[in-house]
Amino acid sequence: MNQEQVNIKTPEYVSLQFQSAGLGSRSAAFIIDQLLLLITNILIVLTFIFVVDAPIAYVTGVSLPLAITIILIFVTRGGYFFILEYFFGGRTVGKRLLGIRVIQENGHSITLLSSFIRNLIRLIDSLPVAYFVGIVMIFFHSKHKRLGDLVAGTIVVHERSIKKKSKVTAIEKEIEKRNLSKNNLIINESSLKSFDMKDWKLLKTYSNRLMQLPVAERNQMTRKVAGILFPKLGIDYSKFNSHQLENSLLILYLTLKDEWEFEL
Repeated sequence: MNQEQVNIKTPEYVSLQFQSAGLGSRSAAFIIDQLLLLITNILIVLTFIFVVDAPIAYVTGVSLPLAITIILIFVTRGGYFFILEYFFGGRTVGKRLLGIRVIQENGHSITLLSSFIRNLIRLIDSLPVAYFVGIVMIFFHSKHKRLGDLVAGTIVVHERSIKKKSKVTAIEKEIEKRNLSKNNLIINESSLKSFDMKDWKLLKTYSNRLMQLPVAERNQMTRKVAGILFPKLGIDYSKFNSHQLENSLLILYLTLKDEWEFEL
C-alpha cells in the first residue's frame, strides 16, 4: 500500500505529521536485519565447531557447549530488535538504512516496555510461517501496524529529513564561531529520552532569538531556559556564568536537533 500521512497530537498539544512506513520499506528493513542475524548465528555456530576444542561436557545427555550455543542464538535473535529499538531511537540496522523508525503513538520515543511488548508479540506476528500474520496486518491496517504495534501502542514511520537551507542561519554561524560541537557535552541515553517536543521548541526558540536580544535580557532568558532544561540532565548550573550557560544550551540544541528538527 502507499504511504499514509499520520497526524499525531502529543501530550504537550503539539501537532506532528509523519508518513507511516508501509509493507515495502518495513519488509526490506526486516530482511536486512535477518541477514545480519543470520551472519551472527553462523559465527556463533562456527565458534562452537572450531573454537570450542575442550572436552565436551554433558548434562543429562546434552552437550553443554551445544546448549550454550543454542541459548546464545535464541538470546541474540530475541534481544536484537528489543535492544536496538529502545537504545537507538527506534531504529535497528535495517530500519536506519531504510530511513524508518519506531515511535510511540503520541510522537515520543519508544519506551522500554513498548519495545519489549512489540517484540514479544513478534512471535505471534510470525505465525504460521514467513511472518504471515504480520504481513497481512501491515498491508490492511490504515496505519500499517502489525499486531505488536497495536498492543504496544507504537507506529513505524519514515524519518523526516532536515530541509536543506540555502544559507547558514545566524545561530549556526554563532555556534561555528564559538567552535561548539555535540561532543562538548556528553548526554546519556536516559537523559536524552527525558526531553520532549515541548522542550525542543523552547530550546529552538531560545537559540534563534539569542543573538537578537540585549545582553541583560539575553542573560535573564538563558538562566530561565537553563533552569527548565538542565535539571533533566542532572547538571548543577548555579556555578556557571552566562557565557558557559549559553554554550551548554547551544550544544544541547545541536544534540536535540538531530532528534527533533525535521521536515516532511
